[in-house]
Amino acid sequence: MTGLIVKHTGSNYLVRGEDGNLYLSTTRGKLRLKDLKTTNPIAVGDNVAFLAVSEKEGVITEVLPRKNYIIRRSSNLSRQAHVLAANIDRVFLIVTLVQPETRYEFIDRFLVTAEAYKIPVWIVINKIDLLDTPDLQEYLEYFKQIYSGAGYTTLEVSAAKNINIDSIKSEISGKITLFSGNSGAGKSTLINRIAPDLHLKTGEISKAHNKGTHTTTFYEMFETNGGFVIDSPGIKGFGLIDIDKSEIYHYFPEIFRASSGCKFGMCSHTHEPECAVKAAVESGEISESRYSGYLKILDGDDSKYR
Repeated sequence: MTGLIVKHTGSNYLVRGEDGNLYLSTTRGKLRLKDLKTTNPIAVGDNVAFLAVSEKEGVITEVLPRKNYIIRRSSNLSRQAHVLAANIDRVFLIVTLVQPETRYEFIDRFLVTAEAYKIPVWIVINKIDLLDTPDLQEYLEYFKQIYSGAGYTTLEVSAAKNINIDSIKSEISGKITLFSGNSGAGKSTLINRIAPDLHLKTGEISKAHNKGTHTTTFYEMFETNGGFVIDSPGIKGFGLIDIDKSEIYHYFPEIFRASSGCKFGMCSHTHEPECAVKAAVESGEISESRYSGYLKILDGDDSKYR
Protein backbone atom coordinates (compact mmCIF):
# COMPACT_ATOMS: atom_id res chain seq x y z
CA MET A 1 0.00 0.00 0.00
CA THR A 2 1.12 3.61 -0.50
CA GLY A 3 0.51 6.52 1.82
CA LEU A 4 1.43 10.05 2.84
CA ILE A 5 3.56 10.97 5.87
CA VAL A 6 1.44 13.41 7.90
CA LYS A 7 3.38 13.42 11.17
CA HIS A 8 6.87 12.59 12.38
CA THR A 9 7.79 12.13 16.04
CA GLY A 10 11.14 10.55 16.78
CA SER A 11 11.27 7.14 15.12
CA ASN A 12 7.51 6.96 14.58
CA TYR A 13 5.58 8.19 11.57
CA LEU A 14 1.87 8.69 11.06
CA VAL A 15 0.94 7.53 7.56
CA ARG A 16 -2.31 8.39 5.85
CA GLY A 17 -2.92 5.32 3.71
CA GLU A 18 -4.51 5.33 0.28
CA ASP A 19 -7.51 3.75 2.04
CA GLY A 20 -7.94 6.93 4.12
CA ASN A 21 -6.92 5.31 7.41
CA LEU A 22 -4.07 6.46 9.66
CA TYR A 23 -1.28 4.04 10.51
CA LEU A 24 1.31 4.61 13.23
CA SER A 25 4.39 3.27 11.48
CA THR A 26 8.07 2.52 11.91
CA THR A 27 10.75 1.75 9.32
CA ARG A 28 12.16 -1.64 8.45
CA GLY A 29 15.94 -1.83 8.79
CA LYS A 30 18.17 1.13 7.94
CA LEU A 31 16.06 3.01 5.46
CA ARG A 32 18.05 5.79 3.79
CA LEU A 33 17.53 7.94 0.73
CA LYS A 34 20.10 7.53 -2.01
CA ASP A 35 22.92 10.09 -1.92
CA LEU A 36 21.26 12.19 0.79
CA LYS A 37 22.69 12.08 4.32
CA THR A 38 20.14 13.61 6.63
CA THR A 39 19.02 13.46 10.24
CA ASN A 40 15.61 12.33 8.97
CA PRO A 41 15.43 9.89 6.04
CA ILE A 42 11.66 10.41 5.94
CA ALA A 43 9.91 13.78 6.15
CA VAL A 44 6.35 15.02 6.42
CA GLY A 45 4.97 15.22 2.90
CA ASP A 46 6.81 12.14 1.70
CA ASN A 47 4.91 9.51 -0.22
CA VAL A 48 5.86 6.03 0.98
CA ALA A 49 5.18 2.37 0.40
CA PHE A 50 4.26 0.53 3.59
CA LEU A 51 2.82 -2.70 4.93
CA ALA A 52 -0.27 -2.52 7.12
CA VAL A 53 0.37 -4.95 9.99
CA SER A 54 -2.91 -4.10 11.71
CA GLU A 55 -5.80 -1.67 11.33
CA LYS A 56 -3.73 1.08 12.98
CA GLU A 57 -0.07 0.08 12.55
CA GLY A 58 2.29 -0.19 9.63
CA VAL A 59 5.89 -0.67 8.53
CA ILE A 60 7.41 1.70 5.96
CA THR A 61 9.41 -0.14 3.31
CA GLU A 62 10.25 2.57 0.77
CA VAL A 63 10.27 6.34 0.30
CA LEU A 64 8.90 7.16 -3.14
CA PRO A 65 10.64 9.75 -5.37
CA ARG A 66 10.21 13.37 -4.25
CA LYS A 67 9.28 16.22 -6.57
CA ASN A 68 11.07 18.63 -4.19
CA TYR A 69 12.00 19.21 -0.57
CA ILE A 70 13.31 22.01 1.59
CA ILE A 71 16.47 21.31 3.52
CA ARG A 72 18.83 23.10 5.89
CA ARG A 73 22.16 22.31 7.48
CA SER A 74 21.50 20.59 10.77
CA SER A 75 22.69 21.99 14.08
CA ASN A 76 23.42 18.38 14.99
CA LEU A 77 27.02 18.15 13.80
CA SER A 78 26.91 14.35 13.65
CA ARG A 79 24.73 14.49 10.55
CA GLN A 80 24.78 16.62 7.46
CA ALA A 81 21.31 18.03 6.98
CA HIS A 82 17.67 18.10 8.02
CA VAL A 83 14.74 17.94 5.60
CA LEU A 84 11.92 20.22 6.75
CA ALA A 85 9.24 18.82 4.44
CA ALA A 86 8.84 17.21 1.02
CA ASN A 87 6.56 17.47 -2.02
CA ILE A 88 5.52 21.04 -1.23
CA ASP A 89 3.46 23.25 -3.53
CA ARG A 90 4.25 26.46 -1.68
CA VAL A 91 5.89 27.83 1.45
CA PHE A 92 4.39 30.57 3.55
CA LEU A 93 7.48 32.04 5.21
CA ILE A 94 6.08 33.74 8.29
CA VAL A 95 8.12 36.78 9.33
CA THR A 96 7.65 39.54 11.88
CA LEU A 97 9.13 43.03 11.97
CA VAL A 98 8.69 43.36 15.75
CA GLN A 99 8.27 41.00 18.71
CA PRO A 100 10.50 39.41 17.46
CA GLU A 101 12.18 40.90 14.39
CA THR A 102 13.07 38.36 11.70
CA ARG A 103 16.63 38.79 10.45
CA TYR A 104 17.22 39.48 6.78
CA GLU A 105 20.00 36.86 6.74
CA PHE A 106 17.52 34.19 7.77
CA ILE A 107 14.99 35.24 5.13
CA ASP A 108 17.54 35.38 2.32
CA ARG A 109 19.02 31.98 3.18
CA PHE A 110 15.59 30.39 3.32
CA LEU A 111 14.67 31.91 -0.03
CA VAL A 112 17.91 30.71 -1.64
CA THR A 113 17.15 27.13 -0.62
CA ALA A 114 13.56 27.36 -1.84
CA GLU A 115 14.75 28.77 -5.18
CA ALA A 116 17.32 25.98 -5.51
CA TYR A 117 14.57 23.37 -5.15
CA LYS A 118 12.03 25.35 -7.22
CA ILE A 119 9.56 25.85 -4.38
CA PRO A 120 7.45 29.02 -4.58
CA VAL A 121 7.52 31.18 -1.44
CA TRP A 122 5.14 33.85 -0.20
CA ILE A 123 6.48 36.12 2.51
CA VAL A 124 3.72 36.49 5.09
CA ILE A 125 4.27 39.48 7.38
CA ASN A 126 2.47 38.68 10.62
CA LYS A 127 1.63 40.96 13.58
CA ILE A 128 0.97 44.02 11.45
CA ASP A 129 -1.35 45.22 14.22
CA LEU A 130 1.83 45.99 16.22
CA LEU A 131 3.15 48.31 13.51
CA ASP A 132 1.22 51.23 14.97
CA THR A 133 3.63 54.15 14.59
CA PRO A 134 4.67 56.13 11.50
CA ASP A 135 8.24 54.81 11.81
CA LEU A 136 7.06 51.20 11.90
CA GLN A 137 4.71 51.76 8.98
CA GLU A 138 7.62 53.24 7.03
CA TYR A 139 9.73 50.20 7.92
CA LEU A 140 6.94 47.92 6.68
CA GLU A 141 6.89 49.67 3.30
CA TYR A 142 10.69 49.48 3.09
CA PHE A 143 10.63 45.75 3.87
CA LYS A 144 7.94 45.05 1.26
CA GLN A 145 9.86 46.99 -1.38
CA ILE A 146 12.95 44.85 -0.79
CA TYR A 147 11.18 41.55 -1.38
CA SER A 148 8.52 42.59 -3.87
CA GLY A 149 11.37 44.14 -5.86
CA ALA A 150 13.06 40.75 -5.81
CA GLY A 151 9.90 39.19 -7.25
CA TYR A 152 8.27 37.72 -4.13
CA THR A 153 4.65 38.06 -3.15
CA THR A 154 4.25 39.65 0.28
CA LEU A 155 1.09 39.45 2.35
CA GLU A 156 0.34 41.47 5.48
CA VAL A 157 -1.63 39.61 8.14
CA SER A 158 -2.46 39.64 11.82
CA ALA A 159 -3.38 36.41 13.50
CA ALA A 160 -4.28 38.32 16.67
CA LYS A 161 -6.67 40.70 14.89
CA ASN A 162 -7.84 38.29 12.18
CA ILE A 163 -6.52 40.50 9.35
CA ASN A 164 -6.26 38.94 5.86
CA ILE A 165 -6.85 35.42 7.17
CA ASP A 166 -9.33 34.78 4.35
CA SER A 167 -6.55 35.54 1.84
CA ILE A 168 -4.49 32.73 3.32
CA LYS A 169 -7.46 30.37 3.32
CA SER A 170 -8.07 30.91 -0.38
CA GLU A 171 -4.40 30.35 -1.23
CA ILE A 172 -4.03 26.99 0.51
CA SER A 173 -6.95 25.37 -1.33
CA GLY A 174 -5.77 22.49 -3.51
CA LYS A 175 -2.15 22.80 -2.34
CA ILE A 176 0.32 21.42 0.19
CA THR A 177 1.63 24.49 2.02
CA LEU A 178 4.48 24.56 4.52
CA PHE A 179 4.28 27.23 7.23
CA SER A 180 7.82 28.01 8.35
CA GLY A 181 9.76 30.74 10.13
CA ASN A 182 11.47 31.70 13.37
CA SER A 183 10.07 30.81 16.78
CA GLY A 184 7.52 33.41 17.84
CA ALA A 185 6.52 34.44 14.31
CA GLY A 186 3.03 33.04 14.85
CA LYS A 187 2.87 30.00 12.55
CA SER A 188 0.65 27.90 14.79
CA THR A 189 -1.55 30.88 15.69
CA LEU A 190 -2.15 31.57 11.99
CA ILE A 191 -3.06 27.94 11.36
CA ASN A 192 -5.46 28.08 14.32
CA ARG A 193 -7.13 31.08 12.67
CA ILE A 194 -7.44 29.18 9.40
CA ALA A 195 -8.67 26.00 11.09
CA PRO A 196 -9.91 26.73 14.64
CA ASP A 197 -10.84 23.09 15.24
CA LEU A 198 -7.15 22.08 15.25
CA HIS A 199 -6.40 23.84 18.58
CA LEU A 200 -2.64 23.92 17.99
CA LYS A 201 -0.49 24.84 20.97
CA THR A 202 0.91 28.37 20.88
CA GLY A 203 3.45 30.18 23.03
CA GLU A 204 4.38 33.59 24.35
CA ILE A 205 7.30 35.83 23.42
CA SER A 206 10.14 35.82 25.95
CA LYS A 207 10.19 39.27 27.55
CA ALA A 208 13.83 38.86 28.51
CA HIS A 209 15.09 38.22 24.97
CA ASN A 210 12.16 39.34 22.76
CA LYS A 211 12.29 35.96 21.05
CA GLY A 212 9.79 33.22 20.51
CA THR A 213 9.68 30.05 22.55
CA HIS A 214 9.30 26.66 20.87
CA THR A 215 5.77 25.31 21.11
CA THR A 216 5.51 23.09 18.01
CA THR A 217 8.12 20.38 18.52
CA PHE A 218 7.52 18.24 15.44
CA TYR A 219 6.27 18.52 11.86
CA GLU A 220 2.64 17.71 11.21
CA MET A 221 0.33 17.99 8.21
CA PHE A 222 -3.35 18.87 8.50
CA GLU A 223 -6.13 18.75 5.93
CA THR A 224 -8.13 21.97 5.90
CA ASN A 225 -9.86 24.43 3.54
CA GLY A 226 -9.48 22.14 0.55
CA GLY A 227 -5.73 21.65 0.95
CA PHE A 228 -3.01 20.54 3.35
CA VAL A 229 -0.93 22.71 5.68
CA ILE A 230 2.26 21.68 7.45
CA ASP A 231 2.96 23.18 10.85
CA SER A 232 6.64 23.18 11.77
CA PRO A 233 8.89 23.94 14.74
CA GLY A 234 10.43 27.41 14.82
CA ILE A 235 13.85 27.68 13.18
CA LYS A 236 16.57 29.74 14.85
CA GLY A 237 18.94 29.70 11.89
CA PHE A 238 19.18 28.41 8.35
CA GLY A 239 22.46 26.92 7.18
CA LEU A 240 22.72 26.25 3.45
CA ILE A 241 23.74 22.90 2.03
CA ASP A 242 24.77 21.49 -1.36
CA ILE A 243 24.73 24.86 -3.14
CA ASP A 244 27.80 25.73 -5.21
CA LYS A 245 29.13 29.22 -4.53
CA SER A 246 29.35 29.97 -8.23
CA GLU A 247 25.60 29.34 -8.54
CA ILE A 248 24.35 31.31 -5.52
CA TYR A 249 23.46 34.34 -7.62
CA HIS A 250 21.08 32.12 -9.62
CA TYR A 251 18.90 31.91 -6.51
CA PHE A 252 18.57 35.67 -6.02
CA PRO A 253 16.03 36.28 -8.83
CA GLU A 254 16.74 39.99 -9.18
CA ILE A 255 20.51 39.42 -9.26
CA PHE A 256 20.14 36.64 -11.81
CA ARG A 257 18.01 38.86 -14.04
CA ALA A 258 20.55 41.68 -13.94
CA SER A 259 23.54 39.36 -14.46
CA SER A 260 22.73 38.94 -18.16
CA GLY A 261 24.17 42.41 -18.68
CA CYS A 262 27.56 41.69 -17.10
CA LYS A 263 30.61 41.98 -19.37
CA PHE A 264 32.16 38.73 -18.13
CA GLY A 265 30.28 35.43 -18.25
CA MET A 266 31.93 34.18 -15.05
CA CYS A 267 31.26 37.43 -13.17
CA SER A 268 31.00 36.92 -9.40
CA HIS A 269 29.30 40.31 -9.04
CA THR A 270 31.79 41.37 -6.39
CA HIS A 271 34.79 43.11 -7.98
CA GLU A 272 34.67 42.73 -11.77
CA PRO A 273 34.47 45.79 -14.03
CA GLU A 274 31.29 46.53 -15.98
CA CYS A 275 29.20 44.37 -13.65
CA ALA A 276 25.52 44.93 -14.35
CA VAL A 277 24.57 43.65 -10.90
CA LYS A 278 26.70 46.22 -9.06
CA ALA A 279 25.31 48.90 -11.39
CA ALA A 280 21.77 47.79 -10.50
CA VAL A 281 22.58 48.06 -6.80
CA GLU A 282 23.96 51.57 -7.30
CA SER A 283 20.85 52.63 -9.22
CA GLY A 284 18.49 51.13 -6.61
CA GLU A 285 17.10 48.48 -8.96
CA ILE A 286 18.51 45.84 -6.59
CA SER A 287 18.25 46.60 -2.87
CA GLU A 288 21.46 47.01 -0.90
CA SER A 289 20.02 44.64 1.71
CA ARG A 290 19.62 41.80 -0.76
CA TYR A 291 23.03 42.40 -2.31
CA SER A 292 24.56 42.39 1.18
CA GLY A 293 22.78 39.09 1.84
CA TYR A 294 24.28 37.65 -1.34
CA LEU A 295 27.79 38.74 -0.28
CA LYS A 296 27.37 37.24 3.21
CA ILE A 297 26.39 33.88 1.72
CA LEU A 298 29.37 34.05 -0.63
CA ASP A 299 31.56 34.67 2.42
CA GLY A 300 30.66 31.14 3.41
CA ASP A 301 30.57 31.18 7.22
CA ASP A 302 27.43 29.15 7.86
CA SER A 303 28.03 28.27 11.50
CA LYS A 304 26.16 31.23 12.97
CA TYR A 305 23.09 30.60 10.80
CA ARG A 306 22.46 26.99 11.80
